Amino acid sequence: MSSSLTNQHILSVDQFNQSIIQDLFSLTEQMKLYKQNKQIRTVLNGYVLGNLFFEASTRSRMSFTSAFLYLGGQVNHTTGVTFSSISKGETLEDTINVIQSYCDVIVLRHSELGTAKKASQVSRVPVINAGDGIGEHPTQALLDLYTIFDEKKQLDNLTITMVGDLKHGRTVHSLARLLCLQKNIRFIFAAPQIVQMPEAIVSDIKSHGFQVELTDDFNAAISEADVIYSTRIQRERYENPSDYETFDGLFTLTKEKINHYCKPDVTVMHPLPRTNEIKLDVDALPGAAYFRQAANGLYVRMALFCSVLGKEING
Repeated sequence: MSSSLTNQHILSVDQFNQSIIQDLFSLTEQMKLYKQNKQIRTVLNGYVLGNLFFEASTRSRMSFTSAFLYLGGQVNHTTGVTFSSISKGETLEDTINVIQSYCDVIVLRHSELGTAKKASQVSRVPVINAGDGIGEHPTQALLDLYTIFDEKKQLDNLTITMVGDLKHGRTVHSLARLLCLQKNIRFIFAAPQIVQMPEAIVSDIKSHGFQVELTDDFNAAISEADVIYSTRIQRERYENPSDYETFDGLFTLTKEKINHYCKPDVTVMHPLPRTNEIKLDVDALPGAAYFRQAANGLYVRMALFCSVLGKEING
């Protein structure tokens, strides 16, 4: 399957356009059917994924792994800095130069901004960015956008409210930029000022002609939303524990609050893991989409592997 993504590194949402997204989502629907019908795929038979996760992860790491396995490929892992040669002082570039000889595609997560781009500059095989510090998480943005489409049956003419730690949340950074490919999106960013969406991203969204509202009024922000995208306060991004404690527990969604303030058909999303920002009583609500959202990561990443490796799916 020839695609504009074939043999390309996946580093940023800026690489995607409407045509690429439409093709990916069409293939994602196919992947979902394969998985649900337990069809065995061998399209990646003989291919090896190098899964390099130097920062903690559960969902992303396992969904990338499962996506490759469901397509018939094999996976070679390294998890954490402690068990890698980086702990001995090896540079990331040297690690990638070696690992690329062992695999056909690399998935990389790292705590430092810009590491995926740095890896791509020395890698002869495609590098997929699975999160680089507070930078981007392009495949999360793809699965988030697909989830919005799957839940709302549209991507245009929506009010998207993002709440929580928007400063450090790479998922909201990538999704906000990807949503700029759509039409008539109204953005509401609800956060304490000190962890509000970075000005560079706000300016970029406005430059595309979209309406952006910044607020710390949580109840008003969720009342306007077609989609609420909640994020956790990321303890690992704070050097001073007291800074984390200042924000932990703010902007918490509960069943009572959603029923009182929100539209009846509001969709609630979260990249997970959650802490205090969505209470367990929300899980039973029909609009609670975050576990479906996590499941969609498998299908989107299956589609992405096929596209990047240029593999045709038949039947």
